[in-house]
Amino acid sequence: MVSDKIKQIIRDVPDFPKPGIIFKDITPILKSPALCNEIADALAKQLVNVEIDVVAGIESRGFLFGLALAQKLNVPFVPIRKAGKLPYKTVQQSYDLEYGSATLEVHEDAFDAGQKVLIHDDLLATGGTVVAASSLVQKLGAEVAAYSFLINLDFLNGKQRLKIYSEQIFSLADY
Repeated sequence: MVSDKIKQIIRDVPDFPKPGIIFKDITPILKSPALCNEIADALAKQLVNVEIDVVAGIESRGFLFGLALAQKLNVPFVPIRKAGKLPYKTVQQSYDLEYGSATLEVHEDAFDAGQKVLIHDDLLATGGTVVAASSLVQKLGAEVAAYSFLINLDFLNGKQRLKIYSEQIFSLADY
């Protein structure tokens, strides 16, 4: 099962990015092209009954499988980046993290009004980053159709914050 494979290969890094945080490092997954393909297939399979016009991946680890997922779904991919990283005109959304604050942005022409957007990231923790991404989608007149994650830290209740945007929340490995 892909969930078990992810849990076996994920590396826990204590006290990163600050003391008390146990960071779930997905980079060991990237050493296995076969597992990467299996993950992309499993993510796409979860979404078979969800109408999706575009996949938006959150910087930076959301780009890794977000693009692969968009290709499997045969839809465009849009990067949602940290402030100052995109070359064209953008819209921004600031938010608080469990260990600080940040700002996300997306190109102002990233989504068409009414498009159904899948937001993808590697991990769902408290949901702050994903809520900010959801706000960006809505600012441009699109709709959050669903969310997908490799990992969900269920004990942090991030899903609860996302349900106001979409009830469709998928993950492959839950902790």
